[in-house]
Amino acid sequence: MTLGDAAAEPLVHIKDFRMDFGDTTVIKDLSFDVRAGETFGFLGSNGSGKTTTLRALLGIYQPTAGTLHIGGKPFTPQDGSRLGYLPEERGLYKKESVLDVMVYFGRLKGLDKARAKAWSRDYLERVDLADKATMRLDKLSGGQQQKIQLGVTIMNDPALLILDEPTKGFDPVNRRLLMDIIEDQKLAGATVIMVTHQMEEVERLCDRVILLKDGTSRAYGTVAEVQEQFGGTVYRLTYTGTLPSSALYDIVSAGGGQAELSPRPGGDEAAVLRELIGHGVAVKSFTTARTSLDEVFIKVYGETHDMAEA
Repeated sequence: MTLGDAAAEPLVHIKDFRMDFGDTTVIKDLSFDVRAGETFGFLGSNGSGKTTTLRALLGIYQPTAGTLHIGGKPFTPQDGSRLGYLPEERGLYKKESVLDVMVYFGRLKGLDKARAKAWSRDYLERVDLADKATMRLDKLSGGQQQKIQLGVTIMNDPALLILDEPTKGFDPVNRRLLMDIIEDQKLAGATVIMVTHQMEEVERLCDRVILLKDGTSRAYGTVAEVQEQFGGTVYRLTYTGTLPSSALYDIVSAGGGQAELSPRPGGDEAAVLRELIGHGVAVKSFTTARTSLDEVFIKVYGETHDMAEA
């Protein structure tokens, strides 16, 4: 079965995955699916098991137990022609020129030399590195090398992209540029699995997400479903007076004339405002918002938890 015709099941299917290293269990009965054509956020704190899962999915690690399928079967190197993998540990031939490296990998991915060279020059122009084509790769900055690595990853239009921290270390301008490139791959029909700790990237690109903690899933679903699970809609207000207890809401935080309320069933905006005003609260402003993914992460991992990849 090829990557593009997995009609019987999702493109990526992981069921009851367990991974032990010696006496230590690092992944515990993990299950999730990635559907063809979606962008899937694979999220978690340092040591949560993200990279271990990806390596087991790609056959680099042998799982202790469970099913890990791409296109309906375990992945083998022979399936690699339609897969693009950007590991966190970048690896290119750094003593060769940028263009030579890109053409070399293009040939490995099935492009002829002329097509690989033309594609590479177009890509270098897009990422503002056209003037670096003949420069040795090790003379480029880390961020510039990362752009080259992403180009090598996508140059054969893979059906499945697995990107491990693709924008790590980038400034906002270059991060947006790479997000545009990844979004183009998605719009062209690619399935994307993206490991990132940049929550604005997740909210912009991801259809669904999974949050790992200590090798287990803490949340799994659409971005909206995950937000709802960890607070959903909140009301934010500035006011004077004393906030009353109410069956319509829970007080999440209050102080300094500002408060955040979590509505209970029946606690729509109008009902909550009537309740507050009826108890003598002078409401100066009142807005409705969803719990942000940043706030979800703080709830799951704590304020000081390192969100870097592991």
